[in-house]
This record gives sequence, structure tokens and C-alpha cells, in this order.
Amino acid sequence: MQNDSAFMRQALDLAQQAASIEEVPVGAIVVSNGEVIGRGFNCPIESSDPTAHAEIVAMRDAAQKLGNYRLSGCDLYVTIEPCTMCLGAMVHARIQRVIFGAPEPRAGAFVSNPIMTDAGYFNHKIDWTGGVLEQDCSALIKAFFKRRR
Repeated sequence: MQNDSAFMRQALDLAQQAASIEEVPVGAIVVSNGEVIGRGFNCPIESSDPTAHAEIVAMRDAAQKLGNYRLSGCDLYVTIEPCTMCLGAMVHARIQRVIFGAPEPRAGAFVSNPIMTDAGYFNHKIDWTGGVLEQDCSALIKAFFKRRR
């Protein structure tokens, strides 16, 4: 859990970068053998790319570094519970484990809505842990939306 918290702090730093450019503050990192190999934060507005969620950006970065779209054995840390699109990409990438901070009641696909990680039709099972630095992750996103309203 100590390593999970340290890696989540790095994801929170990336989420702050998203907030600094007025994107929804979500950050993500991909870790392989204890080393960060991919980083990303939400940037769909800036990049004009609806798929530029933090998780997707981090997986793209990691895949480029590895020279392989398969990220077998890798863990993905993200400040907010991933959506259905990101979960699908994680399955295709063969992410080993997902660690997220705060739940996402509207779009989360791990605990907040139909729990898709238990779907029998996926050809890969992802282990996951939620609630790592949940208060910090939740406070960041709540403060962002409070400023916007």
C-alpha cells in the first residue's frame, strides 16, 4: 500500500497539470517492475481528441517506450475511477492491475456502475484496488468543478 500511495501521488501531480490547462484534473501513470514507464493527464480539449483521457495517454506513452501495445505485467494508477472506454483499452493492453483514487459515480466502470470488470466476455481479467488517497483525489476534482460553477 505504501508504494501504491507513492505512485498515486505522482498521478496527482499529473492531475494538477491537467487542471493548470483547464482540463478535468485526472492523472495516470503506468508502472512496470516498480518503474514509471508511462505518464498522462486529461487533455481532450487541448488535443481535440475525445479519447485523450489520462489513462489512454499514459498507456500510449508506455506502449511507445516498450515498443509494444501489450502492457502485460504493468500496473496503471489513476486518480479517478476509469470509464468504460478506458477499461476497454486496459483489457486490450493487458494491464495487470488498476489502482484508482476516488470513485466516479457518473461514468466509473469498476465500482460505480455495472461492474464491467466482472463481465465474462472479456478475454483478460484485471485486478484492481480503489480508494488509494481517495480524499486527496476527490478534493482535487471537487475543487476544480467548484471553481467552474
